[in-house]
Amino acid sequence: MNITFSETLRNLREQSGLSQTQLAKQLFVNRSTVVRWENGSRMPDAAMILFLARALGVDSDTLLSAAAESSEAPNVILVDDSRPILTDGLAVLEEVLPDVAVTGFVSPPEAIEFARSYRVTLAILDIELGTASGLDLCRTLLEINSRTNVVYLTSYPDYALDAWSTGACGFLVKPLTPESVKQQLKKLRYPIV
Repeated sequence: MNITFSETLRNLREQSGLSQTQLAKQLFVNRSTVVRWENGSRMPDAAMILFLARALGVDSDTLLSAAAESSEAPNVILVDDSRPILTDGLAVLEEVLPDVAVTGFVSPPEAIEFARSYRVTLAILDIELGTASGLDLCRTLLEINSRTNVVYLTSYPDYALDAWSTGACGFLVKPLTPESVKQQLKKLRYPIV
């Protein structure tokens, strides 16, 4: 029997003796956020899953595996080294793609590890990721799964020519908006919805 992420989270929270409010306070989120995670209407991003695992005293693989198995929904990742941009972008993606599992990463190696474990159908990547390059990350993701749609998200439209040489299928200029995502979804090589 497939135990969903929401059921796993609720069981672990109850075993830890924490209320939803107590867990929310530890994670610096609203109780309603924990409620949505436990009722299955929303999924936390990868960084939050790591914080959840620490708060609940479990191995992060327990929650990451449950998240990946909780549905057959396509996996969409957003990688940006700016946490505020990542947070805002995840909210936009969740609004536009409510039936998709959206996961955010600030670390390219974590995104690569996730892509090796779970099939990623769409990756939206910042081009400048601190000392790492979104262009290199794109190449690695396409080596892992050649059917991953890669779309770049950047503040610098000048990168467009370099971006096209990597096998990406789209390019968006920050900030991410529902309208820009909807337009880009129509242009994907491998439609996800």
